[in-house]
Formats: sequence, C-alpha cells, structure tokens
Amino acid sequence: MHVLRKLHRSFARTLRHHVRRTLTSRPNASTVAEKDTEKTIVVSRIDRVTTIGINRPEKQNSLDITTARLLSEALDEFESNEEAAVAVLHGIGGNFCAGYDLHEIANYDGENEESLPHFGPLAYRNELSKKPLVASLSGYTIGAGFELALMCDLRVVEDTAMIGFLNRRFGIPILSGGTVRLPAMIGYSRAMELILTGRLLSAEEMFNWGLANKITSYGTALGSAVNLAKSLVKFPPKTLLADRASTHFATFSAKQMDEALQFEKDNASHLVFEEGVSGAKTFVEDGIGKHGKTYNITPYDKSIREIDETLL
Repeated sequence: MHVLRKLHRSFARTLRHHVRRTLTSRPNASTVAEKDTEKTIVVSRIDRVTTIGINRPEKQNSLDITTARLLSEALDEFESNEEAAVAVLHGIGGNFCAGYDLHEIANYDGENEESLPHFGPLAYRNELSKKPLVASLSGYTIGAGFELALMCDLRVVEDTAMIGFLNRRFGIPILSGGTVRLPAMIGYSRAMELILTGRLLSAEEMFNWGLANKITSYGTALGSAVNLAKSLVKFPPKTLLADRASTHFATFSAKQMDEALQFEKDNASHLVFEEGVSGAKTFVEDGIGKHGKTYNITPYDKSIREIDETLL
C-alpha cells in the first residue's frame, strides 16, 4: 500500500509538471533539462540555450534579496555549464522585471546593508558574462530590471513593453551599472534624459535608439529571443566569444569601465538609506507613484498661511 501511495504521488507530480509546461508561454521545443521547483527563478535548457525566468508575477517580477541572489547563482551556473552556449533572460507572467522590491526597501531596519538587494551579488556583476545573454522584454522593465537588460548582449522587445528608471520617483539610485552602460549604448544626451526624468520608453523608441534589436508582437518575445539565441549556437564559439570580448573592450575600455562602475557605487550608495527607504515607504504605505505616476511625489504644505502685513 505504501508503494502504491508513492507511485500515486510521483504520477501526480509528473502530471502537474506537464500541465504547467503546457500552459506556459515557453517555446514549443524539447527541453533537455529543467529546474522548476516553484522557486522565484526558473531555469530550463533547450538544446544549448538556457532560459532563466524571474518568477514573481504577483510582484511584477520585482527582485527581493533572495530572488536577486538566486538569479546571480543561476547566471554563474550557466557560465560554468559547458553544454550551455547562450542564455535567455525573461520574466514570467507578463513583465520582465519591475526593479528591486520596494516593500523590502521600505522595511529596511537601518542597520544591516545586506538586507537590501542593492548590495547583493547581482548588483556587483560588473564584468562581461562569459557567454552571450539575450533579454526577452515584456511588460515593465524598470529600475534594476532595466539595468539587468543592459547587462545583456541583445534585447528582444514586445511591442507593448515599457522601459525606464521609475526608481527616480522614490530617490533610489542607479547602482547596477545603468549609468555606465546606458550612455555607452545610446549616447550621453539620451541617457541623461532617461536618467534625470525617469520617463518610460516605448518599444518603438527603444528600437530607434538602439536599445532593442528586434520588436515582436505581444506574447512572442520569449520565443523570438530563444530563436535568436539558437542562431548564435551554430557559429564557431571561440571566434564568436573573442570578437564579442573585443567589441566590449572597445566600447567600454576595461580600466575606464571599472572606475566608472566603482564611482557609481561610491557616489550614490548612501542614498539608498537617505532617500530610497523613505521613498519606498510612500509607495508601499500611501500608494504614491503607482502605475508610473509622478504627481504628489514631493509633499508640499497645503495649509492656508497668514498674509504678511507688509504685503497688504
């Protein structure tokens, strides 16, 4: 009887796994290996392409410290896996990534910096990844999610996707390489506009500005990104990686980029505590800044003041 119960449980798990894969938006392809344990990071492999999905749809795939750590570990595993040639980063449930979790920032206790994702391993991935990364962008790609997309070599964007530094509303600084990579990709003036205003960029603007390599229809970015990744696998790998490294070096210049990344952190890390925590609380507790809105971010005195007698 005990053996029958074990077989029943095993069959039930297999059935649930099959139903999950049938209902997801993953490409219709044979998966060689998969790690799907209902975690916030879901890793699969399709031939020599690894897909890494952020799985917090109820939080628009925002990154808390645990998810950010798991994502960094997944990227490390991809780089060390000799069978994997290219990785595709994507978000599950309609959004790529809504940045760092404001609820976690709002609950900062004022003591332990390691309780915030800004100071975890994902934020310190400064070097070029060992293998190509393709980002599949859908829905919102904002804040640290934007920076994560900039870490990738190529970006496939759905026509309804929006990207930007909405963390500008809450005083949360850009600390994961965004101020370094973005100007190198689209130029100083356009990068400064996005950084200062925090406005959202449409898919069409992303393509016209050189941030998006391809625009796809709603719901098709992941499949297109996997196909793009597969197209890279057929080339001789050593030459491809060497030319990729040379292009990266010519664009950023290793020494200058290291200095710029370190300056970014030295220049603004303290502002996570000075402005970012209180800004996150206004979102969590008062709903200020939701849905990309920018009004009522800065409080102002609405009380009626007495008129100065000298003005009468």
